Amino acid sequence: MAVLDILQFGDETLRRKSEEVTEFNEELWELLDDMAETMYEAGGVGLAAPQVGVLKRVVVIDTDDDRGLMELVNPVIVAIRGKQREPEGCLSYPGKSGYVVRPAKVKLKAQDRYGKRRVYVGSGLLARAFCHETDHLNGILYSDKVDEWEEDE
Repeated sequence: MAVLDILQFGDETLRRKSEEVTEFNEELWELLDDMAETMYEAGGVGLAAPQVGVLKRVVVIDTDDDRGLMELVNPVIVAIRGKQREPEGCLSYPGKSGYVVRPAKVKLKAQDRYGKRRVYVGSGLLARAFCHETDHLNGILYSDKVDEWEEDE
């Protein structure tokens, strides 16, 4: 495993749409392992492949709950409910955070590292992470949705 460089705000790769994963192999597994190590090293809750310069629909999330590390390949949000407005940060925007309105509950379909289809449901922080990271896969940054910036840390 390796810690990867995280692209920073302003890098045009972050604005590009990611491609669907079609091959579930050692290359994907290495990417997932490296992304998880990178996320943990940076102290993040989630990381999307475009943030490490890979335009594939791959996300890792760990909200530090009993679910542990979640590896999401080709994730698609299929249902949302309610609203929440909470501060968010991003590993591509170190030291910045702002308030974003997101669904309070999210149902998401994805594949695991082996291609098996799975369904995930999350609320609170996990729902925000699902939305934030899937936005990255579509070239959308949380700064596009911030309605109020917090003071610099």
